[in-house]
Amino acid sequence: MMDWTDRHCRYLHRLMSRHALLYTEMVTAPAVIHGPRDRLLAFDAAEHPVAVQLGGSDPAELAQAAAIAAGYGYDEVNLNCGCPSDRVQSGSFGAVLMETPDRVADCVAAMIAASPVEVTVKCRIGVDDQDPAETLPRFLETVSAAGVRRFTIHARKAWLQGLSPRDNREIPPLDYPLVVQMKRDFARLDISINGGIATLGEAEALLAQGLDGVMIGRAAYHDPASILPQVDARIFGAAPGRGAEAAVALMLPYIEAHLVAGGRLHQITRHMLGLFTGRPGARAWRRVLSEEAPRDGAGPEVVARALAQVTGAQDAA
Repeated sequence: MMDWTDRHCRYLHRLMSRHALLYTEMVTAPAVIHGPRDRLLAFDAAEHPVAVQLGGSDPAELAQAAAIAAGYGYDEVNLNCGCPSDRVQSGSFGAVLMETPDRVADCVAAMIAASPVEVTVKCRIGVDDQDPAETLPRFLETVSAAGVRRFTIHARKAWLQGLSPRDNREIPPLDYPLVVQMKRDFARLDISINGGIATLGEAEALLAQGLDGVMIGRAAYHDPASILPQVDARIFGAAPGRGAEAAVALMLPYIEAHLVAGGRLHQITRHMLGLFTGRPGARAWRRVLSEEAPRDGAGPEVVARALAQVTGAQDAA
């Protein structure tokens, strides 16, 4: 979800679910140590609970980055061992770490020693020619022995050679049963599943098989109103979250504050394009935001005009 789940996206999603755990984009340990920390790590307190996702393969760097990130108030520090992009491969982190579980164990041990908040791991079932039925249990055993108790497993193998990250979203096939089996084999661990889950019904079916959690990425981003408002009620047994119209209304003061601070409207509204997916007026909503929000001087009035397209279409229907 790099370039997607930034602080503006997370603020919007938190308006629609009070209880879902939100994750940052992956940020590399060297960037945290040497880069613009506030720009990379600062977030609104309203986003809690929120986890920071780190990338790296050097135990000392990851320990330092984990300590810095924890100091910003995150609820969890997550080591990404699942991203298959060329950029992370060249840096010897992300999914390529599935090939070196001992190194991952060294990394998380150093992070746990440095971080006052829980350290977790997101991984794949395997990479390239690995046999996931052999690779994944060894990975979980090795890394959990270093102190990690919570894993989120993307149920698709990552092909680091010959497939683009886009192609790897569909190839090879997902293997949910293997992840379910890992929960049975490692009952002491908290295991969540990720990959291709598009509805709360699918999430509930996986939870019913004994898994501890479900991570939904692209579906929650592209069509948040069909998922997030019902998460609190159906998964957490709490009151339902806010719908799309209520979320838009509450985004307006946030947008105004962002503009006063020197930001631009499209930095926020690009995350709002899918709010009305499947509803009358959705196309007009997207068109107004896409065409007008990037313009110099664009402000909350653009969002109001876009919303009027939706409410007008609903009235006409």
